[in-house]
Amino acid sequence: MLKTIRWIAFLAALSVTGYFGWQFYLSQQPEPLPEGIVSGNGRIEAVQVDISTKFAGRIEEVSVREGDLVQPGQVIARMDTSELDASLAQSQARLAEVEQSVDQALANIAKSESDVDLAKKQVSRAEKLISNNAMSEAEYDTTVNTLAVAQANLGATKAALRTQQFAVKAAEAQVKQIETQLDDAVLYSPVQGRVLYRLAETGEVLSAGGKVLTILDLTDIYMEIYLPADAAVRTPIGAEARVVFDVAPEYAARAKVTFVSPEAQFTPKQVETLDERDKLMFRVKVQLPPERVKPYLERIKTGIRGVAYVKVNSEAEWPDFLGRPFPEVPPETP
Repeated sequence: MLKTIRWIAFLAALSVTGYFGWQFYLSQQPEPLPEGIVSGNGRIEAVQVDISTKFAGRIEEVSVREGDLVQPGQVIARMDTSELDASLAQSQARLAEVEQSVDQALANIAKSESDVDLAKKQVSRAEKLISNNAMSEAEYDTTVNTLAVAQANLGATKAALRTQQFAVKAAEAQVKQIETQLDDAVLYSPVQGRVLYRLAETGEVLSAGGKVLTILDLTDIYMEIYLPADAAVRTPIGAEARVVFDVAPEYAARAKVTFVSPEAQFTPKQVETLDERDKLMFRVKVQLPPERVKPYLERIKTGIRGVAYVKVNSEAEWPDFLGRPFPEVPPETP
């Protein structure tokens, strides 16, 4: 009898334990999604921007380290410019020389124009004199020839001026080219982000296009998920989305769909059976708006996993657990 009572007590305890265990299991299961909303697992990613040299040279300074937060327009590295500085000085001297040649050509033109005016007056007087038989034919021919020579000299000086003006333009272009190279010797951050890799150090010689740094653009944050074919074909670009991070499951970040792959993944294109076609998955990119990301720049870490929820039906309503957005001001960490 005692053994039977113990056995019944054991079964009762087991039943109670099983019941509460099952209730706990159910409480841990995600809330079923309404019709018109689909989900997929993914992780936070950011666009990587490579900072490279435009021309070959030696690194003079790399002013940031891995993990640093950089701002758009911030100087992050410099190239050695000693050779460019010397070339610029030489080009500027050449420019000053040809500009002086232009001034000289203008002076020569003024003198040649004066010679032409004088020769024209002499020819005019000579015509009167020869008409009165007061000048010989030889003297008259000499006067006319002097005018022709003066006019030819004027044409030559004007041609010389055009040549010098072209030389000035060429010298200015050379100076501009070197100044542009000097500007390119200073490397700026094009984005607001965090330095992921420091790929070169001070003193290293890099070829043109050599990578110096890799920066994560923290204003271009997104999550890639994979949806089955029936959901992907119903997902429009710009569809509303929510992202729930594993590290902060109590919040849902607002986002939108910015890309739906036109090509299926995971199965070969030649597969045609219905069962296999059901396994086709399409890559979908869900992007977080930059203005919502900005307050959290100091805390954002790529690689954080989570779940993205997408409205494939614009009339669907978000469930309650996806209705609490991240606060506009990050809560203080304890």
